[in-house]
Amino acid sequence: MIGVVVLVPEPWAQLLVDWRAKVGDPQASLVPPHVTLLPPTEVPVADREAVAEHLAGVARNHPAFPMHLSGTGTFSPVSEVVFVTVARGIGNCELLATDVRQGPLARPLAYPYHPHVTVAHDVPADMLELAYSALADLSAEFQVEHFTEFEQTPDGAWAIAREYPLTGPPR
Repeated sequence: MIGVVVLVPEPWAQLLVDWRAKVGDPQASLVPPHVTLLPPTEVPVADREAVAEHLAGVARNHPAFPMHLSGTGTFSPVSEVVFVTVARGIGNCELLATDVRQGPLARPLAYPYHPHVTVAHDVPADMLELAYSALADLSAEFQVEHFTEFEQTPDGAWAIAREYPLTGPPR
């Protein structure tokens, strides 16, 4: 099982982990704060080399870009999730995600792609509201220089498999 993401760097990553734990999200210690490009996807071991080549090719075709996370949102009532909003970098994430989900990683999505950073999921309504309100003023700006491929470990945590530097020409 793999996933492909843009990781949120420090100091914001620990802040988001702490908030996710504070509201009782069971994924707080298992999933680092990130913007998903490819959701958890089962990949045969025999295809791993082709996947790595595909992802390296995608990275070579996309430039680094600025990202700004700002404020909170929710998918309620469709899904009881609170997230930090991607205010800048949405288009870059959409283009990356579309290219990542080609070739050996082609797959349909359960929902339309919407770049975000989950901060509360599978928690009571009052904890969703706490996360939504407490992080409403969050603002994090950083340069996205690479994306990261994760593998799920036997205990359900996610471990970095590879990082792919974004080296494409500016758009």
